Amino acid sequence: MDHTKIASQTQADVRIFDKIDDFFKRFNVSTMLHRCGVRKRHGYSVRSLIKPIFSLPFFGKNFFWGIVINDDVPFGKDAAYDLLKGSSSNWRRLLLTLGARLYRFFNRLTSDERESVLIIDDSTYDRSRSRMVELLTRVKDHTTGRFIKGFRMLTLCWSDGISCLPLDFALLSSTDDSKRLCKATKILDKRCCAYKRREEATIKSTAHLADMIKRVLAAGIDARYVLMDSWFGMPAIIVSVSQHLPVICMVKKTPKVLYWFEDRRCDLMTIYRKLKKRRGRAKILASVIVTLKDEHTAKVVFVRDRRKKDWLALLSTDINLPDEDIVRIYGKRWDIEVFFKMAKQHLKLAKEIQCRDYDALIAHTTIVFMRYMFLVYQCRLETDDRTFGDLFYACCEELSDISFIEALYRILTLAADRLREIIDFSEETARTFFDTIMETALYYVNLSKNKLIINEI
Repeated sequence: MDHTKIASQTQADVRIFDKIDDFFKRFNVSTMLHRCGVRKRHGYSVRSLIKPIFSLPFFGKNFFWGIVINDDVPFGKDAAYDLLKGSSSNWRRLLLTLGARLYRFFNRLTSDERESVLIIDDSTYDRSRSRMVELLTRVKDHTTGRFIKGFRMLTLCWSDGISCLPLDFALLSSTDDSKRLCKATKILDKRCCAYKRREEATIKSTAHLADMIKRVLAAGIDARYVLMDSWFGMPAIIVSVSQHLPVICMVKKTPKVLYWFEDRRCDLMTIYRKLKKRRGRAKILASVIVTLKDEHTAKVVFVRDRRKKDWLALLSTDINLPDEDIVRIYGKRWDIEVFFKMAKQHLKLAKEIQCRDYDALIAHTTIVFMRYMFLVYQCRLETDDRTFGDLFYACCEELSDISFIEALYRILTLAADRLREIIDFSEETARTFFDTIMETALYYVNLSKNKLIINEI
């Protein structure tokens, strides 16, 4: 019995390794590594160094057990650490180049009518057990409300509603030098990538948004909208980002943020009180056109939040977009939340390796993002029949886009997570409310479909 189990595990490992090898060959990862300045170390090629590190979580090992004390690996730990700490390696270019090639593969499977989007969000990069990591600072974890040691990981992803590709990121420290727990200690040439990465780590996150979007668009990656959370939903930021692509974001209910409405400046609560709401159990309560900074117009859509008997507000700089489409498209922002959870819990982001060097953190984060791209690619191969060849591509239908009900489900789920941060309430009561909302929504959707069928008859 044990021999059978060992044999099955060995066969599974071989299949995984073959898939990783096929991924590297199909997208010419070795060539990209060389062009991005990631060179061989201690006489070993960059491919032979990267692939064992890339494969670690798929075989259930971390860096210590899989590289440092693993006698089956031909190279030593010094070669692996030197690869990650290289100051001339352009990991940002590597990630964006691989993402562009995967985008072209996915874009062939996506119709022109589907809205592909760029998603911007940040998450904590936890290094609570560390003491001497370069540029280490204290950041607030919004899920727990506590401050932890680590970084803010600002991330930009592309999504078509089915597949999500992480394309760019920045590990951000504090902008205040006195608040950093550790300073940059490495002596670097100011022209190298490592020095520029350290410089951008001390700049505000909002200053990176426009540059990240421009880099992605310059790489040939197309998108129709930029999706952002309420943390970035400030008028000045929205106007700045909308110069490149239309923005759809959630906005905060706060008296400190004002919009021009009916020839006066008002906050969202005042605007909502002045509007005429839709009757009954409408999911979308109202919508209005407001003016932002520098005469930029935007549409604000108020969505019912029955968990708190309250409302949520979505803003779109594309004022011609219907209210239902604004809610549906914003639901695609859920993909980046899935990415963060997968990267931290399963792909060992910030947990697999304990390095003090800032370049090693950038390198390892890039490899984790590449692992997620590999999983997305494999998932698309298995779920989309049109990847089998030209005949299947011509005959099979496209995978369905996110529906309005699914988008509403995602938004309410995010709102519930925020509610848990603020107050304590019964999980059973919240689940009952949530199930009732979704059952009612599905009932009315099915009812409208039946009416359409009767009218056609």
